Amino acid sequence: MSSSGERQGDRVSMCGITGFLRQSALVGLVLCAAGFAQGVRPQIVGGEGLDFLAREDGRRLRGHAKAPVTLIEYSDFTCGFCQKWFKETWPRIQAKYVDTGKVRFSYRDFPRAFQGPGLDGALATRCAGEQHRYWAMHDELWGDRQLGSADLRRHAKAIGLDLSAFDKCMREERHTDDIFRDRAEGTLLGFRGTPGFVLFRTDQPGKEPPIIIPGAFPFEVFEEQIDRLLAAAASGKKG
Repeated sequence: MSSSGERQGDRVSMCGITGFLRQSALVGLVLCAAGFAQGVRPQIVGGEGLDFLAREDGRRLRGHAKAPVTLIEYSDFTCGFCQKWFKETWPRIQAKYVDTGKVRFSYRDFPRAFQGPGLDGALATRCAGEQHRYWAMHDELWGDRQLGSADLRRHAKAIGLDLSAFDKCMREERHTDDIFRDRAEGTLLGFRGTPGFVLFRTDQPGKEPPIIIPGAFPFEVFEEQIDRLLAAAASGKKG
Protein backbone atom coordinates (compact mmCIF):
# COMPACT_ATOMS: atom_id res chain seq x y z
CA MET A 1 0.00 0.00 0.00
CA SER A 2 1.32 3.40 -0.78
CA SER A 3 1.36 4.68 2.80
CA SER A 4 3.95 2.10 3.83
CA GLY A 5 5.04 0.41 0.61
CA GLU A 6 6.50 3.58 -0.91
CA ARG A 7 8.85 3.87 2.06
CA GLN A 8 10.18 0.43 1.15
CA GLY A 9 11.26 1.41 -2.35
CA ASP A 10 10.62 -1.26 -4.93
CA ARG A 11 10.10 -4.04 -2.40
CA VAL A 12 6.54 -5.34 -2.42
CA SER A 13 5.26 -6.82 0.83
CA MET A 14 3.87 -10.33 0.37
CA CYS A 15 0.87 -9.99 2.62
CA GLY A 16 -2.79 -10.96 2.39
CA ILE A 17 -5.90 -10.58 4.53
CA THR A 18 -8.65 -13.13 4.80
CA GLY A 19 -11.90 -11.62 6.08
CA PHE A 20 -14.92 -13.41 7.43
CA LEU A 21 -18.20 -12.59 9.10
CA ARG A 22 -19.13 -13.71 12.58
CA GLN A 23 -22.17 -12.42 14.42
CA SER A 24 -22.56 -9.56 11.90
CA ALA A 25 -19.04 -8.24 12.53
CA LEU A 26 -16.25 -8.05 9.99
CA VAL A 27 -13.14 -9.85 11.19
CA GLY A 28 -9.89 -9.55 9.23
CA LEU A 29 -6.99 -11.94 9.74
CA VAL A 30 -3.71 -10.60 8.43
CA LEU A 31 -1.44 -13.27 6.99
CA CYS A 32 2.07 -12.14 6.10
CA ALA A 33 5.11 -13.82 4.59
CA ALA A 34 8.60 -12.73 3.57
CA GLY A 35 9.16 -9.07 2.80
CA PHE A 36 6.78 -7.58 5.40
CA ALA A 37 7.75 -6.04 8.69
CA GLN A 38 8.61 -8.61 11.32
CA GLY A 39 6.48 -8.94 14.41
CA VAL A 40 3.13 -8.60 12.65
CA ARG A 41 0.35 -10.52 14.41
CA PRO A 42 -3.23 -11.30 13.36
CA GLN A 43 -5.44 -8.23 13.68
CA ILE A 44 -9.20 -7.88 14.14
CA VAL A 45 -10.94 -5.17 12.15
CA GLY A 46 -14.37 -4.15 13.46
CA GLY A 47 -17.31 -3.41 11.19
CA GLU A 48 -21.03 -3.76 10.71
CA GLY A 49 -21.00 -6.23 7.82
CA LEU A 50 -20.22 -6.38 4.16
CA ASP A 51 -23.49 -5.52 2.45
CA PHE A 52 -21.81 -2.56 0.76
CA LEU A 53 -19.76 -4.97 -1.37
CA ALA A 54 -22.94 -5.75 -3.31
CA ARG A 55 -23.54 -2.06 -4.11
CA GLU A 56 -23.31 -1.55 -7.85
CA ASP A 57 -22.81 1.42 -10.13
CA GLY A 58 -23.01 0.32 -13.75
CA ARG A 59 -20.84 3.23 -14.86
CA ARG A 60 -18.00 1.94 -12.68
CA LEU A 61 -18.28 -1.74 -13.57
CA ARG A 62 -15.99 -3.36 -16.12
CA GLY A 63 -16.77 -6.79 -17.54
CA HIS A 64 -19.87 -8.95 -17.63
CA ALA A 65 -22.39 -8.05 -14.92
CA LYS A 66 -23.02 -11.76 -14.25
CA ALA A 67 -19.35 -12.77 -14.01
CA PRO A 68 -18.91 -15.32 -11.19
CA VAL A 69 -16.13 -13.38 -9.42
CA THR A 70 -15.98 -9.69 -8.48
CA LEU A 71 -12.75 -7.72 -8.01
CA ILE A 72 -12.98 -4.30 -6.35
CA GLU A 73 -10.08 -1.86 -6.22
CA TYR A 74 -9.85 0.97 -3.67
CA SER A 75 -7.39 3.50 -5.02
CA ASP A 76 -6.12 7.07 -5.27
CA PHE A 77 -4.98 8.68 -8.52
CA THR A 78 -1.90 10.15 -6.81
CA CYS A 79 -0.62 6.69 -5.84
CA GLY A 80 2.52 5.50 -7.63
CA PHE A 81 2.08 1.84 -6.72
CA CYS A 82 -1.51 2.01 -7.98
CA GLN A 83 -0.27 3.22 -11.34
CA LYS A 84 2.31 0.43 -11.41
CA TRP A 85 -0.46 -2.11 -10.78
CA PHE A 86 -2.62 -0.53 -13.49
CA LYS A 87 0.16 -0.73 -16.06
CA GLU A 88 1.68 -4.10 -15.17
CA THR A 89 -0.92 -6.28 -13.47
CA TRP A 90 -4.30 -5.00 -14.62
CA PRO A 91 -3.76 -5.76 -18.35
CA ARG A 92 -3.13 -9.43 -17.53
CA ILE A 93 -6.18 -9.66 -15.27
CA GLN A 94 -8.29 -7.94 -17.90
CA ALA A 95 -7.14 -10.24 -20.70
CA LYS A 96 -7.42 -13.52 -18.79
CA TYR A 97 -10.47 -12.90 -16.62
CA VAL A 98 -12.44 -9.73 -17.36
CA ASP A 99 -12.60 -9.91 -21.15
CA THR A 100 -13.49 -13.61 -20.93
CA GLY A 101 -16.48 -13.03 -18.65
CA LYS A 102 -14.98 -14.66 -15.56
CA VAL A 103 -14.38 -11.55 -13.42
CA ARG A 104 -16.10 -8.20 -13.21
CA PHE A 105 -14.05 -5.25 -11.99
CA SER A 106 -15.21 -2.26 -9.97
CA TYR A 107 -13.17 0.80 -9.03
CA ARG A 108 -13.86 2.64 -5.78
CA ASP A 109 -12.21 5.82 -4.60
CA PHE A 110 -9.91 6.03 -1.60
CA PRO A 111 -8.49 9.58 -1.64
CA ARG A 112 -5.67 9.81 0.86
CA ALA A 113 -6.45 13.45 1.65
CA PHE A 114 -9.69 15.38 2.08
CA GLN A 115 -8.68 17.83 -0.63
CA GLY A 116 -6.10 18.11 -3.36
CA PRO A 117 -5.22 16.20 -6.55
CA GLY A 118 -6.39 12.78 -5.35
CA LEU A 119 -9.89 14.08 -4.72
CA ASP A 120 -9.81 16.13 -7.93
CA GLY A 121 -8.95 13.04 -9.95
CA ALA A 122 -11.79 11.10 -8.36
CA LEU A 123 -14.20 13.95 -9.10
CA ALA A 124 -13.00 14.07 -12.71
CA THR A 125 -13.81 10.41 -13.28
CA ARG A 126 -17.26 10.81 -11.71
CA CYS A 127 -17.97 13.87 -13.84
CA ALA A 128 -16.83 11.97 -16.92
CA GLY A 129 -19.19 9.19 -15.85
CA GLU A 130 -22.09 11.62 -16.16
CA GLN A 131 -21.25 11.68 -19.87
CA HIS A 132 -20.80 7.90 -20.00
CA ARG A 133 -17.00 8.21 -20.21
CA TYR A 134 -16.00 7.06 -16.74
CA TRP A 135 -13.53 4.38 -17.83
CA ALA A 136 -12.07 6.58 -20.55
CA MET A 137 -11.18 9.19 -17.91
CA HIS A 138 -10.01 6.50 -15.46
CA ASP A 139 -7.56 5.13 -18.02
CA GLU A 140 -6.51 8.61 -19.14
CA LEU A 141 -5.60 9.65 -15.59
CA TRP A 142 -3.60 6.51 -14.91
CA GLY A 143 -1.71 7.14 -18.14
CA ASP A 144 0.27 10.05 -16.69
CA ARG A 145 -1.19 10.97 -13.25
CA GLN A 146 -1.23 14.68 -14.18
CA LEU A 147 -4.02 16.02 -11.99
CA GLY A 148 -3.85 19.82 -12.08
CA SER A 149 -6.93 21.76 -13.15
CA ALA A 150 -5.54 22.40 -16.63
CA ASP A 151 -4.49 18.76 -16.90
CA LEU A 152 -7.96 17.51 -16.01
CA ARG A 153 -9.52 19.74 -18.67
CA ARG A 154 -6.94 18.47 -21.15
CA HIS A 155 -7.89 14.89 -20.30
CA ALA A 156 -11.58 15.77 -20.59
CA LYS A 157 -11.01 17.22 -24.04
CA ALA A 158 -8.93 14.21 -25.10
CA ILE A 159 -11.76 11.80 -24.35
CA GLY A 160 -14.37 13.96 -26.03
CA LEU A 161 -16.29 15.39 -23.07
CA ASP A 162 -18.56 18.41 -23.20
CA LEU A 163 -16.18 20.76 -21.39
CA SER A 164 -18.87 23.14 -20.16
CA ALA A 165 -20.76 20.30 -18.48
CA PHE A 166 -17.50 18.87 -17.13
CA ASP A 167 -16.42 22.23 -15.68
CA LYS A 168 -19.82 22.73 -14.03
CA CYS A 169 -19.71 19.27 -12.46
CA MET A 170 -16.19 19.88 -11.13
CA ARG A 171 -17.10 23.28 -9.66
CA GLU A 172 -20.14 21.89 -7.88
CA GLU A 173 -18.18 18.92 -6.44
CA ARG A 174 -21.48 17.06 -6.49
CA HIS A 175 -19.86 13.63 -6.14
CA THR A 176 -17.75 14.36 -3.06
CA ASP A 177 -20.04 12.57 -0.61
CA ASP A 178 -20.08 9.41 -2.72
CA ILE A 179 -16.30 9.47 -3.04
CA PHE A 180 -15.84 9.59 0.71
CA ARG A 181 -18.45 6.90 1.16
CA ASP A 182 -16.15 4.68 -0.89
CA ARG A 183 -13.26 5.64 1.35
CA ALA A 184 -15.26 4.88 4.52
CA GLU A 185 -16.04 1.42 3.18
CA GLY A 186 -12.39 0.81 2.39
CA THR A 187 -11.46 1.85 5.91
CA LEU A 188 -14.02 -0.60 7.28
CA LEU A 189 -12.23 -3.33 5.33
CA GLY A 190 -8.98 -2.39 7.06
CA PHE A 191 -7.28 -0.39 4.31
CA ARG A 192 -5.05 2.45 5.49
CA GLY A 193 -3.44 3.25 2.15
CA THR A 194 -3.66 2.38 -1.52
CA PRO A 195 -4.19 0.27 -3.47
CA GLY A 196 -6.45 -2.23 -1.73
CA PHE A 197 -8.36 -5.03 -3.43
CA VAL A 198 -11.34 -7.20 -2.52
CA LEU A 199 -12.20 -10.49 -4.24
CA PHE A 200 -15.38 -12.48 -3.70
CA ARG A 201 -17.91 -14.65 -5.47
CA THR A 202 -20.47 -12.39 -7.10
CA ASP A 203 -23.39 -14.45 -5.80
CA GLN A 204 -22.05 -14.41 -2.22
CA PRO A 205 -21.37 -10.76 -1.25
CA GLY A 206 -21.40 -10.42 2.52
CA LYS A 207 -22.22 -14.11 2.93
CA GLU A 208 -18.80 -15.73 2.74
CA PRO A 209 -15.23 -14.61 3.48
CA PRO A 210 -13.93 -12.06 0.99
CA ILE A 211 -10.28 -12.15 0.02
CA ILE A 212 -8.61 -8.83 0.77
CA ILE A 213 -5.30 -8.02 -0.92
CA PRO A 214 -3.76 -4.90 0.67
CA GLY A 215 -1.26 -3.77 -1.92
CA ALA A 216 -0.01 -3.77 -5.51
CA PHE A 217 0.76 -7.48 -5.61
CA PRO A 218 1.94 -9.19 -8.80
CA PHE A 219 -0.46 -10.91 -11.17
CA GLU A 220 0.26 -14.38 -9.78
CA VAL A 221 -1.21 -13.48 -6.38
CA PHE A 222 -4.48 -12.41 -8.00
CA GLU A 223 -4.43 -15.38 -10.36
CA GLU A 224 -4.21 -17.88 -7.51
CA GLN A 225 -7.10 -16.35 -5.57
CA ILE A 226 -9.31 -15.77 -8.61
CA ASP A 227 -8.84 -19.35 -9.78
CA ARG A 228 -9.79 -20.62 -6.33
CA LEU A 229 -12.99 -18.58 -6.34
CA LEU A 230 -13.82 -19.66 -9.90
CA ALA A 231 -13.39 -23.30 -8.93
CA ALA A 232 -15.65 -22.81 -5.90
CA ALA A 233 -18.28 -21.08 -8.02
CA ALA A 234 -18.16 -23.87 -10.60
CA SER A 235 -18.62 -26.54 -7.96
CA GLY A 236 -21.38 -24.62 -6.19
CA LYS A 237 -19.42 -24.66 -2.94
CA LYS A 238 -18.22 -21.78 -0.83
CA GLY A 239 -14.61 -20.77 -1.33
